[in-house]
Amino acid sequence: MNSSSLKIINAKIITPGRILKNGSLLINHGKITAIAENNIDTESDTVIDAGGKYLSPGFIDIHVHGGGGHDFMDNTVTAYLEIAKLHASHGTTSFTPTTLSCEPEALFKTLSLYEESEKLNVLGANYLGMHIEGPYFAMDQRGAQDPRFIRLPDPDEYKDVLQRSSIVKRWSAAPELKGALEFGRYLRSKGILPSIAHTNAIYEEALEAYENGYTHITHFYSCMSGVSRRNAFRYAGVIEAGYLLDNMTVEIIADGVHLPPALLKLVYKIKGPDKIALITDAMRAAGMPPGESILGDLKNGLKVIVEDNVAKLPDRSAFAGSVATTIQLVKNMVRLADVPLIDAITMMTATPAKIMGADDRKGSIELGKDADLVLFDEQINLCKTIIGGKVVYTSNIK
Repeated sequence: MNSSSLKIINAKIITPGRILKNGSLLINHGKITAIAENNIDTESDTVIDAGGKYLSPGFIDIHVHGGGGHDFMDNTVTAYLEIAKLHASHGTTSFTPTTLSCEPEALFKTLSLYEESEKLNVLGANYLGMHIEGPYFAMDQRGAQDPRFIRLPDPDEYKDVLQRSSIVKRWSAAPELKGALEFGRYLRSKGILPSIAHTNAIYEEALEAYENGYTHITHFYSCMSGVSRRNAFRYAGVIEAGYLLDNMTVEIIADGVHLPPALLKLVYKIKGPDKIALITDAMRAAGMPPGESILGDLKNGLKVIVEDNVAKLPDRSAFAGSVATTIQLVKNMVRLADVPLIDAITMMTATPAKIMGADDRKGSIELGKDADLVLFDEQINLCKTIIGGKVVYTSNIK
């Protein structure tokens, strides 16, 4: 379906302020041009009867490594396109391709394929810019990041990366490392979001990082410090900083495994939907059957085991990314954390859009915004994914 105009009728439309119970929406040339609580009296090339299902803004995943048997570190155009297509079939309409700690040459190759694949991406989720995860991490908080590539921030290196590529929108690092505050300030000067990740920082270091541009925390609770003791004295960590700094945003892997229901409830209770982004942190095994897989590129990546609905290191000492999809995240927040549907949607749409600076065009159903939408039923089962006014996925759910 590639109509210039599309009308959706008989939908429960989730808008920023409320749910329109018998709503209609009009799309022209990929943009939302009308929203009403009843039928819009106008002709359209195509009409979709939602049958009373929910119509939500498209889901935005700001941390995804792969899916469908592919990883962005495979460094092929096919990997980019297949990952985008796989996640679109689970409700994702926009996402940030994410790297892993690696050698500069591998990173340059990954970045170089972004724009090439973007031109060919007609059936998958839109790109929102690149997220570089690593290699500037605390070694003992590396999780599944390859220790061969963990190192301190190097101004010559990161400046070279950003001179070569203009598509980097976010970079995750441990702020307590030597040179990390300078690194954060440099990112901010380039309009790039510095994010706290894989870190042993204490609260005071996290506060200083926040003051130097690190206003977001990558996969909250995973690979980061909480309350610790040093020389018998207790210190608050990054987890406590995430709660105490009201304007600090966080992202959570709401796959039901990385964080148990009690922690999902706690994060929601303290931070609220406007400061939480739901992420998959999905690796190549997302959308694939359980068994052995690889985190990172096929040649040099780490072997992992997918079981219990999560990827693990072979010795089962740590998780190695999730196999979740965005529709699952929304469902989990509602069912496991008792979060109201409209708040779960906010954490999957408006909040991540704002964090990535894309809220002027994405993340909510409003006039003039991109017609990126998902249609799902009362059980939060995906029915359709619409990107730019074009239906790119339809399930067999009636």
